[in-house]
Amino acid sequence: MNIFLTGGSGFIGSTLTQRMTSSGHKVTLLTRSIKKGRTLPEGASFLEANPMNPGPWQEKVAENEVIINLAGASIFTRWNKKTKRNILESRILTTNHIVEALQERKSKETHLINASAVGYYGFHGDEILDETGAQGNDFLASVAKEWESAALTAQKFGVRVVLCRFGIVLGKHGGTLSKMVPAFKHNLGSPFGSGKQWFSWIHEQDLADIILFFLEQKGLEGPANCTAPNPVRNRELTKILGQVLQKRRIFPSVPGFVLKLMLGEFGNIILKGQRVIPQKLLDNGFSFKFPFLKEALQDLLI
Repeated sequence: MNIFLTGGSGFIGSTLTQRMTSSGHKVTLLTRSIKKGRTLPEGASFLEANPMNPGPWQEKVAENEVIINLAGASIFTRWNKKTKRNILESRILTTNHIVEALQERKSKETHLINASAVGYYGFHGDEILDETGAQGNDFLASVAKEWESAALTAQKFGVRVVLCRFGIVLGKHGGTLSKMVPAFKHNLGSPFGSGKQWFSWIHEQDLADIILFFLEQKGLEGPANCTAPNPVRNRELTKILGQVLQKRRIFPSVPGFVLKLMLGEFGNIILKGQRVIPQKLLDNGFSFKFPFLKEALQDLLI
């Protein structure tokens, strides 16, 4: 298949590009800036443009059977009015421009695999959340809802839309682990707040396989939780990560008020979390390579 990928320059996009090209697909990666010296696997190419703005790049969208939209500003920062606006607009404007371009494919089979997040559900304590869970009412939940709604407008052009509600993606070259591991290597790793909050995660290789699974299973559409089937509490994450790195925990938990002072509203995301299950994937026979956290971390860190 010919695949158009936004947000492909991050660690998730890099893993996905490698996986798709090794499976024989042709991939065009849309990037704001082509970095000198960066190489791509055979079968992949760059297109330089800002997807938040309309432009000639939209003509290239219509040349592809599959569009995978991962673009969006990072949420891992202290939030203020400016950063929150950028988090929202980077997702909505890009998605709107992609959908606009898909008008040209009205009579052709087309698949839009659009990122979203388990933040859609908001905070529900110990409640187990599958794809039927209700939308939350916090900022990230509203962003996810608007993002998904923007993607679903492509259905009026006959496009199949899959909404991938990502959990926390664990990878070798970025994301959450790159922020956590240095502290643990210095014996500074500790739970956050009560440590009881749930951590719904996914290994980067399983995530890449999930997206390919959606390309193969053309009858699947709508929301799908892209998380491992065994979420863990924050304190269990801390314990397992320390075991894998062979580091002791010598500090008590980081108090919740300290995180809120440091991170503001974003601190709630770390202190509350969601207990999410990938029910749609399980019901349709997807097989996880890394269903348990310890094996996932061993693969990524050892």
